[in-house]
Amino acid sequence: MNTLLRNSLGAVCCLTLLSAAPAGAAEHGSEKEAQEMVKKAVALVKSAGPESAYKAFTEHPDGAFKDRDLYVFVYDFGGICLAQGANPKMVGKNLAAIKDVDGNPFIQGMIDMVKSTSRGWYGPYKFTNPNSQGYELKRSYCERGAGDTMVCVGTYFVK
Repeated sequence: MNTLLRNSLGAVCCLTLLSAAPAGAAEHGSEKEAQEMVKKAVALVKSAGPESAYKAFTEHPDGAFKDRDLYVFVYDFGGICLAQGANPKMVGKNLAAIKDVDGNPFIQGMIDMVKSTSRGWYGPYKFTNPNSQGYELKRSYCERGAGDTMVCVGTYFVK
């Protein structure tokens, strides 16, 4: 009886851990989803024009361009925020010199990367997760947008 109880308890613990893991991952968007969102965002910039697209990225009506912790942000190559799906107060501000808590000038780093390669992953860097409100490690996928701009979506590392 003692062995049966111990084995049953072990099985319940394993099932609990296995069922909890996907729930944590489900709170975070994947790198593939981030890349797909960037491609969709760049397509909207081309089809609807930058002004309409940036408004959609910032306001995300009907849940467009905001999915869990994934959201679009757009900067020009001078560091001016043109759209920000998690914090609209950033729009219009020059954030090229902003640094994360470790002193990493991540916006300028993304700009430099896009200027040289047109697309790619930047990071890791630390940024506030809009869901947890805490600083978390993040990587962002960026592509060149209209003119001298970059369109990005970041993914937070799953803890």
